[in-house]
Parts: sequence; structure tokens; C-alpha cells
Amino acid sequence: MADDVTADARDLWKTYLSLTKELLKFIDRQDIDTFLELVPQRSQLIEKIEALPSKDYRQLEEFKAIAEEIKTLDKEVMYKARAWLNKSRRQNSVVRSYDLGNSLLGRSSVAFNRKY
Repeated sequence: MADDVTADARDLWKTYLSLTKELLKFIDRQDIDTFLELVPQRSQLIEKIEALPSKDYRQLEEFKAIAEEIKTLDKEVMYKARAWLNKSRRQNSVVRSYDLGNSLLGRSSVAFNRKY
């Protein structure tokens, strides 16, 4: 039974590690749609890992190494996701202020043919 749990845990953790690498790949490419599709899949894996009947496998060096790699990648994913979110918020703010400026002026579009 313990060997079955260890084998299941190994498969789940390796899949989790692969998904984490994929998250990093897609956030680097600025492919946010795919990134957001993968996040729930990783959450489902955590639920499966938490449902394992034993946690003894976590004492094995193999799992400690996987956990450490995931921890490092997670930090990078979180940093890049926050950076993307901040950039997106700034862009949205600029667009909103531009739209607000146009609506205050009573124009639906700005004439870009002005001579300065």
C-alpha cells in the first residue's frame, strides 16, 4: 500500500512540476489565456495530492528535491504574474484616462492631424 501511495504521489508531483514549468513558459510568452487555463489544473492536482492516504513519501529525498524545484519555480511564476498584472493595470489606467479625456471634451475620437 505504501508503495502505491508513493508511486501515485510521484506521478502527481511530477505532473505538478511539469505544469509549473508550463506556467512559467506561457507567462514568459505573455500568453495569459493559456496561463489562466493551466492554473485550475494545478489546483486540481493539489487536491489529489492532499487526498493521498499517507504523507510519509514527503520524507524521501526524491520528493524533497521536487518540492524545492517547485518552490523555486513558483517564486518566479508569481513574480512574473505580478509584473504582468501591474503592467496590465497601468495600461488599463492609461486607456481609461484617455477615454475620460475624450468624453470630457465631448469628442468620440481625437484628431491626430494637428500640427504642433
